[in-house]
Amino acid sequence: MLYLNVTDETSVLKAVVLGTAKSCGPTPMPEEAYDPKSLEHILAGTYPIEKDMIVEMDGFAKVLKKHNVTVYRPEVIKDCNQIFSRDIAFVIEDKLILANILPDREKEIDAILHVLDKIPEKNILRPPEEVHVEGGDVMPWNDYIFIGTYTADDYSDHITARTNKAAVDFMREQFPNKKIKSFELRKSKNARENALHLDCCFQPVGKGKAILHKNGFLIEEEYFWLVDYFGKENIFDITAEEMYQMFSNVFSISPEVIVSEKSFVRLNDWLKDQGFIVEEITYSEIAKQEGLLRCSTLPLIRK
Repeated sequence: MLYLNVTDETSVLKAVVLGTAKSCGPTPMPEEAYDPKSLEHILAGTYPIEKDMIVEMDGFAKVLKKHNVTVYRPEVIKDCNQIFSRDIAFVIEDKLILANILPDREKEIDAILHVLDKIPEKNILRPPEEVHVEGGDVMPWNDYIFIGTYTADDYSDHITARTNKAAVDFMREQFPNKKIKSFELRKSKNARENALHLDCCFQPVGKGKAILHKNGFLIEEEYFWLVDYFGKENIFDITAEEMYQMFSNVFSISPEVIVSEKSFVRLNDWLKDQGFIVEEITYSEIAKQEGLLRCSTLPLIRK
């Protein structure tokens, strides 16, 4: 049995589902792209190839195991991109919430049934159909659950809008003991401006620090709420180019240990200056699909 427990982004990780790049299929056609960054690389002929992404993910798995984390992987589905396990489900407290994701990706949930079977049925929630939510938009943080959303009337016109107002209401109902704080994200067909998920422009690290990008937020006051909450001196502000490179999408194994892309020199130097142990790995090919380290993981147990 798996007894789920996730109440924040940084407590000591004990068990996680890490996606897989095996049999991820051929390079998509432009009209099949889920996000503007993938589209950019499809059109440029620089879309990542399977063997390179497998090497990157194996490097990530090695670091997780080095820190005594139990690592589950999805069963491999032929010609299916299963890298971003954060999209398909997420855990808050002792509940696993299955995401209502893009219909094409529903089979990704079937690939983790061997993990779901270890979880008591009463602890697995399937939101109603009108609730659109992906794990990249949901961050438990102690008394809070932070949620990235997009609630404008043109929601359905944006393939990059993944979490709606119904999801915010659903989370409020399911977790009445938590403060639900939502943030309107900037959606754009321009990969350098688009905040696909909340973790593309914000992530807490350690016990009270955060990585943040102002322009990822549609409403300035919501950005400043986070600045006030964490304290300006505890925030690493990233540039538009750094958001595009996915600087905020690192992954915490514990309050002291963070996995980061080795090319994020400015961020990694800051993290080390703050006293963090930084496990630097290569993940730049996977980044071409507008997702990085946090996106690839589905934490099940943190202590």
